[in-house]
Amino acid sequence: MIPVLLGLKVIEQGTFITGPAAGMLLGDLGADVIKVEQPKTGDPFRAFKNGLYSPHYQTYNRNKRSIELDTTKAADLEVLDALIADADVYIQNFRPGVAEKLGVGAQRLQGLNPKLVYCAISGFGGSGPAVNRPAYDTVAQAAAGFLNLLVNPQNPRVVGPAIADALTGYYATYGVLGALFERQRTGVGRKVEVSMLEAMAHFNLDAFTHFFQVGEVMGPYSRPRVSQSYVLRCADEFWIALHMSSPEKFWRGLAAAVERPRLFEDARFATREARIAHHEVLIELLGERFLTQPRDEWCRRLQREDVPHAPMYDASEALDDPQARHLELTASAVHPVMGLFRTVRSPVSFDGERALQVRPPPTLGEHNDEIRAEVRCLRKTDNQATRRQGP
Repeated sequence: MIPVLLGLKVIEQGTFITGPAAGMLLGDLGADVIKVEQPKTGDPFRAFKNGLYSPHYQTYNRNKRSIELDTTKAADLEVLDALIADADVYIQNFRPGVAEKLGVGAQRLQGLNPKLVYCAISGFGGSGPAVNRPAYDTVAQAAAGFLNLLVNPQNPRVVGPAIADALTGYYATYGVLGALFERQRTGVGRKVEVSMLEAMAHFNLDAFTHFFQVGEVMGPYSRPRVSQSYVLRCADEFWIALHMSSPEKFWRGLAAAVERPRLFEDARFATREARIAHHEVLIELLGERFLTQPRDEWCRRLQREDVPHAPMYDASEALDDPQARHLELTASAVHPVMGLFRTVRSPVSFDGERALQVRPPPTLGEHNDEIRAEVRCLRKTDNQATRRQGP
């Protein structure tokens, strides 16, 4: 981590992805993120692959500390209150109304600490006809019109990672940082609210803008056709991706790479508009050509001709690419109990410094004693300050 948020204290009472992702992003920037978890079971994501330290959980919980608290119990709620009194940010992703039942609603916590930035993440927002509907990643993608851009009509099935979950966490962080900046001027915190539906609708802005401005309803092939993007299988069964866009120099380079120098003199491919109209024909033509050479050979040719391309890597390959190694994308640390933890570092550098230091995700309640000791110290300090002030 690069500690640009050193001194910022975050209490995260999040589960699964949206809340934990927001906490992780703040932790990546050096904030002290305390993850409050249910005793014995913790974040449900912990148990998604046996035990309480699944790769699902590890993905979004680095750079944090963990304490077990059951806030339905008075003693544990008292500990949480002490943490809140000294905190800058609180994050939760409960269904609307649950936080209040647990005693951690915005009104109550900001009453304890008016400077607190309170972040509430939901599926469909805090009010409205869908307020009580359950929401997970695929539900949010579908409701926001985004899943429609991913599903192949010829083979309709959900594909890809949990985009809506992760992006909602990122938007939540964006809102929190805005509220923290404002607090420097006002001295008062804000309630930051973001839903998965709102986050995905904003992320899907391009599709909505096309609909608003020209009445076009985009589908899964709309953008690849306009951007002239291709995935092509090579002779060695590996794949390569091209994103040709519109500059003619790239098309001339591609013609040279595939040894068809007059290919784009063909009226079907001679202009941007023609290539868009005949995208399927080009897919077939280039597909046949790329099957004649292995991927490394095509990469050599395309790089020589300055054509925008990349091998279509999987997770086992991508970080071994020379550029990925140069950028030191992988960070690692050793947890004293769980052993080696490897992850992809934060993508943001400050003054050329990369975030190569990382704290492994905590085991459940790993910092119970440490955090409770800090709470006792805070109470002692507050009591001493009260005595000095006198009656």
